[in-house]
Amino acid sequence: MSGQLGSLGQFDREKSGRGRRLLGGVDEAGRGCWAGPVVAAAVILPDGWCPDGLNDSKALTARQREAYFEEIQASALSWGACAVSSSEIDRINILRATLAAMAGAVARLNPRPELVLVDGLQIPEIPMPAESLVKGDATSAAIAAASVVAKVLRDRVMTAWDHHYPGYGFASHKGYGAATHREALAALGPCPLHRFSYRPIAELDQGHLF
Repeated sequence: MSGQLGSLGQFDREKSGRGRRLLGGVDEAGRGCWAGPVVAAAVILPDGWCPDGLNDSKALTARQREAYFEEIQASALSWGACAVSSSEIDRINILRATLAAMAGAVARLNPRPELVLVDGLQIPEIPMPAESLVKGDATSAAIAAASVVAKVLRDRVMTAWDHHYPGYGFASHKGYGAATHREALAALGPCPLHRFSYRPIAELDQGHLF
C-alpha cells in the first residue's frame, strides 16, 4: 500500500468514524467541455477498501481508469451516475447542471449514505449531511472512485456520439477544447451536441470564429 493510497483510505476512515456511518463520495466529469453532457457519479466504498494507486481520474491513463472502473463496480457497496445534456446546460447554466447531476447520482445510491463528500466548493441539494472538499478527488478514496466512474462513463458516451456526429473527433478529445476540435468546428460548424452558451460556440454560431 503506497503512502498516497494510505492517506486516501485513511481520510475516509476518519470521516466515516471507522465505518460507523456510510460515507459516499461524488464528483463530475465534463464541466469544461464544449460539447456533450456533464456526468456525475456517486460511490459508497466498503470501509477500508481502496485499491492500490486509486487517484483523481485526471492523474490516471485511460487504461488505468477502465481497470479501476471494473474494480469499483465489483467492490463498491453502491454506485450511481447521472448525466445532464448539453441543451439543459445551455438552459440552466453549467453550475446548476453540475449540481443537478450530482444530486441525481446521489439519489441512485442504495443504501443511502449518511455523509456525502463532494468534490469542489458547492454542495448539491441532497437529503443528507454533506461536506465540500476542494481537490477531494486526490484526498478521499470515495471521491476518487466517483471521479473515475464519472470520467469513464462520460468518455464512453462521447465515443458513442462520435458515430452520430462524425468528423468532430469526439472519440479522441471527448468534447474538450482541443486544437483538433477547433479545426473541426471551423470546417463543419457546431452540431446539436455542442454547448451554445459557451463563448467559443456562441461566437462561432454568430459567424465569428473564436
